[in-house]
Amino acid sequence: MMINQFLSRASSLDRDDELRRFREEFYIPLGDDQEPEIYFVGNSLGLQPKLTSIYVEEELEKWRTLGVRGHFESDFPWMPYHEFLSPGMARLVGAYTDEVVVMNSLTTNLHLMMASFYRPRGPRNKILIEGGAFPSDWIAVTSHVRFHGLDPRNCVIQVQPDETTGLIDHSRLCETIRTHRNELALILLPGVQYYTGQLFDMESLARLANEMEIAIGFDLAHAVGNVPLQLHDWNIDFAVWCTYKYLNSGPGSVGGCFIHRRHAADTDMPRLAGWWGHDKSTRFLMKNEFHAIATAEGWQLSNPPILSLAAIRASLDVFDAAGGIGELRKKSVELTQFLYDGLTQHFENQINILTPNDASWRGCQLSLVVDFGATQGREIYEALEAANVRVDWREPDVIRVAPVPLYNSYADVAKFIQILRHIESTSTK
Repeated sequence: MMINQFLSRASSLDRDDELRRFREEFYIPLGDDQEPEIYFVGNSLGLQPKLTSIYVEEELEKWRTLGVRGHFESDFPWMPYHEFLSPGMARLVGAYTDEVVVMNSLTTNLHLMMASFYRPRGPRNKILIEGGAFPSDWIAVTSHVRFHGLDPRNCVIQVQPDETTGLIDHSRLCETIRTHRNELALILLPGVQYYTGQLFDMESLARLANEMEIAIGFDLAHAVGNVPLQLHDWNIDFAVWCTYKYLNSGPGSVGGCFIHRRHAADTDMPRLAGWWGHDKSTRFLMKNEFHAIATAEGWQLSNPPILSLAAIRASLDVFDAAGGIGELRKKSVELTQFLYDGLTQHFENQINILTPNDASWRGCQLSLVVDFGATQGREIYEALEAANVRVDWREPDVIRVAPVPLYNSYADVAKFIQILRHIESTSTK
């Protein structure tokens, strides 16, 4: 397909897109030419919904006019504010409301979960992760191993990517779990791998872990708000995620946590506790005792930052207005396939797409290794940035491109291909 045909096809697809109006619900940054950026970095920081400033300003106004009374007065009092987010978050991750809680940061939540779910006993003292895991996860895992007086060199099993594809082979991952079934205390994997964009089969992995009586948790930083999840039905033990990527709630926004009901209701389960996880009816008696709330809230530490929660509530309301993750996933599959087709049709043997070509094994992110002869990798990334295209760079040689269905258009994809063609045509051979 010639580039003009590709552009025309994009216009037609945008006209037929039932979700196209949601682009207008977000602020699209402008480039130096005052034209909207082609923003493909929602996998790093999602764009701001216009609803966010309204919700945050409501809380600022409450603070101005009510002061401390804001904890108890108004439609959304601060004391239970995190509870207002649980229904929307539960819908996104496929859980009951008592299984989810918005709190802390992703890594803080991961530490809290590992304190409860990583319990080395005798030979069962190992943790399985993927090779090339996000550094924060690797650091958290190795720190817990050391905390228990163990050596990460012996107690962390890394399943390495296939040398040819760069992906984690699902069958080999399962075989590794079976091989080490009597040594593993915990399995920690991503829902979507940050570097390659590979979507893991969380359901079958959880089934296998349950059969082997091994605790399993997932880092959903790149999965939540990107792909449909059914954490309760999949019998996953726990999951953690951030909210500033596909959940569009602002830089450093508060994270989320899922704990399956069979654990969340166990108030005797070991944990690193804080007073916000204490029984609400007696919390303010201020006694030096701890009685855990019999839900995921029992892992809370402190009262949460309300302004951040307001931004998350705004984002969740946008997801609900768009029909939920199921409707967004349909567009995401088509939009990402349009990008995939554009890359493969217009750049023969010049772009290696690391992300699986099967849509059922990926979210909206494609990870590219680009070689235009004399112009490669980092230079191409910088040329895209100069052309008002926001993508991101991951060492050593990957450009990540994420067309987000809530605010990206087919025209964004077509213009991206056109700009990339121009960079290729002007590259010194």
